[in-house]
Amino acid sequence: MTFCGLDFGTSNTTLAFWRSGGPVLAALEDGRDTVPSAVFYDRQGHLSIGRAAMARYVEGEDGRLMRSLKAVLGSALIEEKTQIGRRAIGFREVIADYLRAVKARAEADAGTGLTSVVLGRPVFFVDDDAPANRKAEETLRAIAADIGFHEVSTQFEPIAAALDYEQQVAGEEIALIADIGGGTSDFSIVRLGALRREREDRASDILANDGVRIGGTDFDRTLSLGALMPLLGYRSPMKRPGRDVPSGYFHELATWSSINRLYTPKTVRELNEVRREAAEPHRVERLIRVIEEQRGHTLAMEAEAAKIALAEAEEARVDLGWLEAGLSVGLTPAELVAHTQGLAERIARRVSLCLDQAGLTAGDIDALFLTGGSTRLAHVRAAIRATVPQARAIDGDTFGSVGTGLAIEAARRYGSRDAGNLSRGAGGRISAA
Repeated sequence: MTFCGLDFGTSNTTLAFWRSGGPVLAALEDGRDTVPSAVFYDRQGHLSIGRAAMARYVEGEDGRLMRSLKAVLGSALIEEKTQIGRRAIGFREVIADYLRAVKARAEADAGTGLTSVVLGRPVFFVDDDAPANRKAEETLRAIAADIGFHEVSTQFEPIAAALDYEQQVAGEEIALIADIGGGTSDFSIVRLGALRREREDRASDILANDGVRIGGTDFDRTLSLGALMPLLGYRSPMKRPGRDVPSGYFHELATWSSINRLYTPKTVRELNEVRREAAEPHRVERLIRVIEEQRGHTLAMEAEAAKIALAEAEEARVDLGWLEAGLSVGLTPAELVAHTQGLAERIARRVSLCLDQAGLTAGDIDALFLTGGSTRLAHVRAAIRATVPQARAIDGDTFGSVGTGLAIEAARRYGSRDAGNLSRGAGGRISAA
């Protein structure tokens, strides 16, 4: 089969194609079906992606690491360039390099070229900005064409997750699909069922779509600002009463997509001036060292790792000995909640908007299907479940449900032409985003 579904995520990416009558997630890195959405260019411009990219950075190799590439879509950063050795490269080209490598690995696993793709897209790339959303989707489609896909279409990510979940639905039900990913939280309310899978036109089964640009990377940023950045001077006083160390540096350092912007001589000069006026200069000295050694991504990784650990453990310790001997901070699940509960509540509030859009009440929802890495956070799950307390909660493949559902949609759109023996289980087309 030459068609596939591609879930280019803020934190991780999956790609699924059709094999032996059903969707299969491609092995994208070391036999795993996920690859982190990260790239590393060395000073010669040679590219690594995924875990290998992050390993090269952590090992101290000279070069440039970039993560959360999807967050650039719909922002002004997509038009900017970043320095790779002696060459300036645009962020659009960075995304193309990454997705080209993903496509090549999937083709190697599939044993054939992949020419038709359904791309996943959030309900909103950017909140409350229709032109930016259109531009983000157009850019993603154009990049897919640039890397060799001849047919390109899109589908909302929660709808794709619904298609994956529907494969296990025997009767009929109304499901709330919650896809809480790395960059966005998306919700759909959909009528699902074994008989509905056979229909060619499923548009009337989509009762509501909504979303908000809050995801796992926002939890990383908020946790970093609350627990790590104060060690570097965030919210610490200046010598002049009533003033704090400027906060902008810390917000950029805690945000995956903007970290590289700080790695300039100008930033270091500014921070040296701040240090001279700071009441606690030793904290700002730590910040300067992070910038000079380009270790901002290390801090972001530490925050992300602590967040992930606290989803299951009673404590997570962030060891910052690489920055200063003996420097560390311990975190508990309660502290994670204290720093990020507001984000969880903002995510959950979108469910009420989705119900209103569908003309339904919480009691009308039969099933709550949860997918996306941030659904592992207990307080996020609890906030969402509280909005539809009577619904049956089902966990999908945390990282694979959307990619699998996109492949099912690709079979509907392209499969009848590609091969005549696709199973009827693939059903009819549900919608086109």
